[in-house]
Amino acid sequence: MRPNLKFILLISFILLSFILNIFGLMYLYPIYVTSPLLFLSLLLLMQYINNRKRFRGF
Repeated sequence: MRPNLKFILLISFILLSFILNIFGLMYLYPIYVTSPLLFLSLLLLMQYINNRKRFRGF
Protein backbone atom coordinates (compact mmCIF):
# COMPACT_ATOMS: atom_id res chain seq x y z
CA MET A 1 0.00 0.00 0.00
CA ARG A 2 1.34 3.44 -0.87
CA PRO A 3 2.37 5.58 2.11
CA ASN A 4 0.18 8.51 1.10
CA LEU A 5 -2.89 6.33 0.80
CA LYS A 6 -2.27 4.82 4.22
CA PHE A 7 -1.87 8.29 5.75
CA ILE A 8 -5.10 9.49 4.13
CA LEU A 9 -6.96 6.43 5.42
CA LEU A 10 -5.65 7.05 8.95
CA ILE A 11 -6.70 10.71 8.84
CA SER A 12 -10.18 9.76 7.60
CA PHE A 13 -10.43 7.15 10.39
CA ILE A 14 -9.57 9.85 12.93
CA LEU A 15 -12.18 12.21 11.51
CA LEU A 16 -14.83 9.51 11.52
CA SER A 17 -14.07 8.47 15.09
CA PHE A 18 -14.01 12.14 16.19
CA ILE A 19 -17.48 12.67 14.70
CA LEU A 20 -18.70 9.51 16.40
CA ASN A 21 -17.22 10.75 19.67
CA ILE A 22 -19.12 14.03 19.29
CA PHE A 23 -22.27 11.97 18.76
CA GLY A 24 -21.37 10.05 21.89
CA LEU A 25 -21.11 13.29 23.84
CA MET A 26 -24.60 14.17 22.59
CA TYR A 27 -25.81 10.78 23.92
CA LEU A 28 -26.59 9.42 20.45
CA TYR A 29 -23.99 6.64 20.71
CA PRO A 30 -22.52 5.08 23.85
CA ILE A 31 -19.40 6.98 24.90
CA TYR A 32 -17.69 3.78 26.07
CA VAL A 33 -17.71 2.61 22.43
CA THR A 34 -16.69 5.85 20.74
CA SER A 35 -13.84 6.86 23.06
CA PRO A 36 -11.76 3.70 22.50
CA LEU A 37 -12.26 4.14 18.75
CA LEU A 38 -10.83 7.65 18.91
CA PHE A 39 -7.96 6.46 21.08
CA LEU A 40 -7.22 3.57 18.71
CA SER A 41 -7.22 5.83 15.66
CA LEU A 42 -4.82 8.29 17.29
CA LEU A 43 -2.62 5.44 18.46
CA LEU A 44 -2.43 3.98 14.95
CA LEU A 45 -1.51 7.37 13.50
CA MET A 46 1.27 7.90 16.05
CA GLN A 47 2.59 4.40 15.41
CA TYR A 48 2.61 5.01 11.66
CA ILE A 49 4.43 8.34 12.04
CA ASN A 50 7.07 6.88 14.38
CA ASN A 51 7.84 3.79 12.25
CA ARG A 52 8.48 5.56 8.94
CA LYS A 53 12.11 6.60 9.37
CA ARG A 54 13.35 3.76 11.55
CA PHE A 55 16.77 2.20 10.88
CA ARG A 56 16.20 -1.50 10.19
CA GLY A 57 19.79 -2.69 9.99
CA PHE A 58 22.07 -3.73 7.19
